[in-house]
Amino acid sequence: MQLNSRLFFASNLLIGALVLNSAARADHDESTSLFTLCCKDTLLKPPKNWFHMDYVQDGIMGVSTEKTYAELLKGRPAKTIVVAVIDSGVDIDHEDLKENIWTNTGEIPNNGIDDDNNGYIDDVHGWNFIGGKDGTNVHYDTYEITRIYKKLKDRFEGKTEEEIQPNEKADYEYYLDIKARFHEKLTEMRSGMEQFAIFSEIYHKSVRLLKAYLDTEQLTEELVEKVDTNDETVLTAKNMYLQFAYFGLDEEKIAEAEQYYNNGVKYGYNVEYDPRPIVGDNYEDKTERFYGNNDVKGPDASHGTHVAGIIAAVRNNGIGIDGIASQVRIMPIRAVPEGDERDKDVANAIRYAVDNGAHIINMSFGKQYSTDKEVVDQAIRYAEERGVLLVHAAGNEAMDTDKNNFYPQPRYNDGKKATNWLDVGALSWKKGEMAVADFSNYGKNNVDLFAPGVDIFSTMPNQSYKEQSGTSMAAPVTSGVAALVWSYFPHLTAVQLREILLKSVVKLDQKVKLPGGEEVVKFGTLSATGGVVNAYRAVQEAMKITPAGKKRKN
Repeated sequence: MQLNSRLFFASNLLIGALVLNSAARADHDESTSLFTLCCKDTLLKPPKNWFHMDYVQDGIMGVSTEKTYAELLKGRPAKTIVVAVIDSGVDIDHEDLKENIWTNTGEIPNNGIDDDNNGYIDDVHGWNFIGGKDGTNVHYDTYEITRIYKKLKDRFEGKTEEEIQPNEKADYEYYLDIKARFHEKLTEMRSGMEQFAIFSEIYHKSVRLLKAYLDTEQLTEELVEKVDTNDETVLTAKNMYLQFAYFGLDEEKIAEAEQYYNNGVKYGYNVEYDPRPIVGDNYEDKTERFYGNNDVKGPDASHGTHVAGIIAAVRNNGIGIDGIASQVRIMPIRAVPEGDERDKDVANAIRYAVDNGAHIINMSFGKQYSTDKEVVDQAIRYAEERGVLLVHAAGNEAMDTDKNNFYPQPRYNDGKKATNWLDVGALSWKKGEMAVADFSNYGKNNVDLFAPGVDIFSTMPNQSYKEQSGTSMAAPVTSGVAALVWSYFPHLTAVQLREILLKSVVKLDQKVKLPGGEEVVKFGTLSATGGVVNAYRAVQEAMKITPAGKKRKN
C-alpha cells in the first residue's frame, strides 16, 4: 500500500509555510486515496467519466468507450466475460454492482457444504484467502520488508561479522541492507505520524476559530478569503486555513494521512505484529490451498469496490457511473490486506479464479519484495496454460521497473516471460507534460501500456462513489477494455487479446515529465508500446481476426 510522492511534496511545502521543522518522505501505497494532495492545479477536476472519453471527440485521452459502443458494437451479440478482482474485497450489494457480481451456480448458499466439491464451502460469490473459518478477517498486515527483516533478525541479531560462517555471508550482507532499509522506513512513518498530528491540530484549531468568528457551520475557501479583521488570532487562522486549501489538504485527507502513518507504525513496520493466526493455515506450507472464508467484502472493501466499478458498474441504469464492459461478471477474491499481500495468498487467488471460470484476472496490488516468487510464478503459469489474461497495476513508486523489482511480475525465474500478462501505468487527464501520473511506475521493457488512472470516479462501499487515483485504477480500465473486446469476440485467445490491446494503443508523440521529478522525456520511452489503451481501436483490430476455420467477409 503506497502513498504518492505528491503527499511528500505538498506536506514539505506546507511545513515551510507553517514554520515547522519536521519533514517526512511518504512511502508508497497502492490502495491509498491521497494521490491528489499536490498544488492548486490539481484542484481543477475533469469530467467524472473522463476515462470513457475519446480524444478526437472530447479532447481528453480516455479509452473511447461510448464511441465504441455507438459506432462499432450496436446490434452485435455478446458473451458474458468473468473478471476476477483479486483485491481488498468488494461490496457485492452495491446498487451499481450487484447485478454484475459472479455467482457460483454449483453452490447452495449458506448450507455449510462444499456442494460443487471445489474445496471451498459456500463460495457463492468468490472467496476470501485472508479470513478465518470463524468468520474473522485480516484487516492489517505487515509489509514484506518487515517480514523479511524479522526472519533475518532472528538469525543474525547480535552476531558480529567474525561470527558469520562463509556460507552465511551473503545472507548476512542482505540482512544488513534490509535492516537499514527497514529502519529508514520506520523512521519515515514515525516522522509522518508526528507531522500530520501537528497538521491536524493546527487545521482543527483554525477551523474552530473561523467558524466561531463567521458564525457558520460550513467553511469555504471563498468565505474565508473575505475575512477582514485586525484580530491577529483570526488572521493567523485564516492564513493557515488557506495554506491547507492551497495544497488540497482538508479534514478528510489529513485524517487519511494520519491513519496511514499510524498504521505504518502500528502494523506495517511492526516486527511484533502477526495477524496470520486469524487465517489459521500452516503458512509455511506453500502448497496448502483450502483455507479462508466466503466473506468477499471484508472489513474495508473500498479499494476493491472502486476497482470493480471501473470494470463493471451497471451501464445505462441511470445511477452512479457506467463501467467499461457491458457483458461482465465480477468474481471477488479477497487476498490484499492493508499492508503487503502474501505470495501464498496471491498464488491461491489466481488458481481459484482460473479453476472457477475467470477469463481475466485484475491485480491492482504489488510490492518491492517477494519471499515466495516461485509459488506465484507457478500460479501465473497455471493461468497461462489455461488461457486466462492477467492484468497488473505497474505500481505507484514513480520508479523505473526495468531497474527496480516490483512483484508480482511476468518474468519467470528461468528467464521466460508469461504471454498472458499486461502491466499498466497510469495516465492523467491533463495534457502536455502533465499527461503521465506523477506517481506511476514506468519501464520501456516491463510496463506494457498506459491507461487512465488519475481522478477516476467509481463505486465505493455502502452505495457511495468517489474519485481515486493510482495504477490501481489504470489496471481495471485495461481489464474493462479487455472484457469489452472479449465479450464481442469470444473466439480470441488470451494471447491474441493481449496482442490486440498492445497493437491498438493510441501512441502519444510528445514529451512528458518523468514521474517523481521534473525531467522531461518522450512518452514513448516509458512503456513497451509508448501508447494508451483504446477500446475503439482494439475492437477494430479484433474485427480482423476471424474464428478458426472461417473466412472473413470482404
